[in-house]
Amino acid sequence: MYLTIPSQPDCCRAWLAAVQGVRAETGNEAINVILDVSEPVVSEGSSAAIIPLVEHFLSEAGVKPLTTVANTIFPSGIYQRHGRAGLYDAFHNRLLPKVRKSCNWTGYYFERMTAHVCADGESINPLDDIIRRLGDSAVKARHKFELTMFDPTLDISTFDPGRDLNDSPYGGQCLSHLSFKVVGKNKRLSLTAYYRNHYYIEKLLGNLIGLTELLRYVAKEAGLQAGSLTILSGHAVIDTPRDKKMRDVDQLISNASEAIKLDNAEA
Repeated sequence: MYLTIPSQPDCCRAWLAAVQGVRAETGNEAINVILDVSEPVVSEGSSAAIIPLVEHFLSEAGVKPLTTVANTIFPSGIYQRHGRAGLYDAFHNRLLPKVRKSCNWTGYYFERMTAHVCADGESINPLDDIIRRLGDSAVKARHKFELTMFDPTLDISTFDPGRDLNDSPYGGQCLSHLSFKVVGKNKRLSLTAYYRNHYYIEKLLGNLIGLTELLRYVAKEAGLQAGSLTILSGHAVIDTPRDKKMRDVDQLISNASEAIKLDNAEA
């Protein structure tokens, strides 16, 4: 069982198409939803009118804004200020000590991508190792930069049973797998992400933005051109954050659709 969302040129259109697709399913949920953004980095400005609509909706619901959701995947502001050379130190030694003070804090995805303790006690940075390998002309592999529990020196592990197996209705961290692939003669870097459980109203657009920033970062630092972004949501649901009702979600979808029509008319 699966649901395929037609490929979209940018994150905002991908969000809208995915939300419309799952909203049409029985119970407002679907299993194994596949959505693709063909040029997430190149066409990021297209249909941007959707972003303030979603931000306003999330603000009214009293949940995390898009930037906060996106920053759990990639802290673009820290990267812009410190570059790759200072990114990891600023993130781990300045930001994390502050956010760890929250008793409800379960971790940033970016933390899991950049800090891993091996069985022998050695600490490594899996994400930066992937960047190094992607930028090394001697490395001919194109499809091995992904999650496997047996080789942490090559992969990114974002699901931690010790922290994530709990009785939370969210079930802990939902992003379970990241896979970078070098595609085609032009060596474009594509990113595939697997979400175990995915809330399409509260989280999806922020996730798309964060994954796009992560793809941009890895491609730039590895000397590659950024390609497509693909998401597989193992379980996707049209959620109603806090006091919001489904009629409010439908109004958001309608407003976003109108914004797309205006964007198309002005193009």
